[in-house]
Amino acid sequence: MTRRVAVIGGGSSGLASIKTCLDEGLQPVCFESSDDIGGLWKFKENPEADRASIYQSVIINTSKEVMCFSDFPIPAHYPNYMHNSLIVDYFRMFADRFQLTRHIRFNTKVLQVKQRSDFSRSGQWDVETENKDGEKEKHIFDAVMICIGHHCHPNLPLHDFPGIDSFTGKFFHSRDYKTADEWRHKKAVVIGIGNSGGDIAVELSRVTKQVYLSTRRGAWILNRVSDNGLPRDMLNTRMAIFMRHVLPFGLSCGAAERKVSRRFDHSLYNLKPAHRYGGADQHPTVNDELPNRILSGTVQVKPNIRRFQGSSVEFDDGSVVEDVDLVVFATGYRFSFPFLASHVVSVSENKASLYKYVFPPELDRPTLAIIGLVQPLGAIMPISEMQARWATRVFKGELLLPTASSPEIRRIQRHTIQVDYISYMDEIAELVGVRPSLPRLLLTDPRLGLNLMFGPCTPYQYRLRGPGKWAGARQAIFTQWERVARPMQTRPCHDPKPERSLKWLLVVAAAAVVLFINKCLLN
Repeated sequence: MTRRVAVIGGGSSGLASIKTCLDEGLQPVCFESSDDIGGLWKFKENPEADRASIYQSVIINTSKEVMCFSDFPIPAHYPNYMHNSLIVDYFRMFADRFQLTRHIRFNTKVLQVKQRSDFSRSGQWDVETENKDGEKEKHIFDAVMICIGHHCHPNLPLHDFPGIDSFTGKFFHSRDYKTADEWRHKKAVVIGIGNSGGDIAVELSRVTKQVYLSTRRGAWILNRVSDNGLPRDMLNTRMAIFMRHVLPFGLSCGAAERKVSRRFDHSLYNLKPAHRYGGADQHPTVNDELPNRILSGTVQVKPNIRRFQGSSVEFDDGSVVEDVDLVVFATGYRFSFPFLASHVVSVSENKASLYKYVFPPELDRPTLAIIGLVQPLGAIMPISEMQARWATRVFKGELLLPTASSPEIRRIQRHTIQVDYISYMDEIAELVGVRPSLPRLLLTDPRLGLNLMFGPCTPYQYRLRGPGKWAGARQAIFTQWERVARPMQTRPCHDPKPERSLKWLLVVAAAAVVLFINKCLLN
């Protein structure tokens, strides 16, 4: 019988999981609590409980060639960094192309997922759901893929901010921020310098009287627009990763820090963190506009907040700002799985024990996978897809996991969800059998091999061989730079052609003859 797989969530990870199940001959049933696909990227004016929520202006920080699904390139005319509405449009194209929505039950919430009484033998799960009319239903599945992400439950540490109860202005988590319109000519404080904190501070600074950006640790700030105006992540290559691994940590960090500081001195701007670039648990922040807003004075960088009192905010350096109207807590999220028993996946302080960020290590049968619970320095969509390709083959028994007592499993400790895009993709691709073989390609197809070594690590590379091989992968790699350039070719632009004249050649020749004659006469 065909194995039935429950897919929980219809965002990017859920769509990738549905398609991968179909590719592997499994029967997916996706439960999506809202009325549409898109997950995090589906903008709604009013945040819904237990669901991700974004502000209206969100533009993704990863470029289209790096973030696309590996056998479905984003249309060439789409911008390199896409607005959230275009991302949802792309997801819809993807779902239509592979007929995914017929496998989704919308407006259906998952209430409980638990092991069946014979789980150690069957590996099956009981799944209880509830539709929008309050009707509950019980299902039996051979495997479960949890694809709910990690942006559902806001982290709002009010206990760390004495006097917040006395604050006379308005405060909320960045999840509840939508637009800057209502804060025109007001004073705002944004707490946190991650991607959301930086974006919201910049957006508010265009209309408010003043924005204060409070950060305990500072951050390294990266641009979307990199050398020669190219997307930053298109310049992240396997060769760059290799050099970071072979060079001493301090040397590679120093080179990276000098590069990001050439745009602006992080110390001068009061943003330089205590940790080295690439160190600690904090990823760099991607924001092209923040330095300009600081330079123009519309954003002031401040240390951590000491206390609130009425409408005033006192910072750790003793400075006080009066008449504050708004405080936005861009303080991150907590992830959890409320429909799962805690012994199945234990989460504590945003850390979980998962084998390679996917499989709970203590289960008797590997029939539950967490898809997309990572925070990469890079794109999440291809990672979720790669995890799903691995998980479905494990479900089918074509790939095996280490036993719960094996040394590899015992070495797993609770870890944060941050990973490096290329290293992690290669690690999982090796397990699936789809990691490109650079030595072989350099011998048999040197043009392709050099492209993979020195070019961007786009997802098409993982469709060149092995299960799920796609005939269009090689061509997609060779045309990726054309798709980068296409959306910017919006007007004719002809470089002036150099004049083909012998004038300068004749002048140089004449001068040489004169020097030669003078030298002869002197002799």
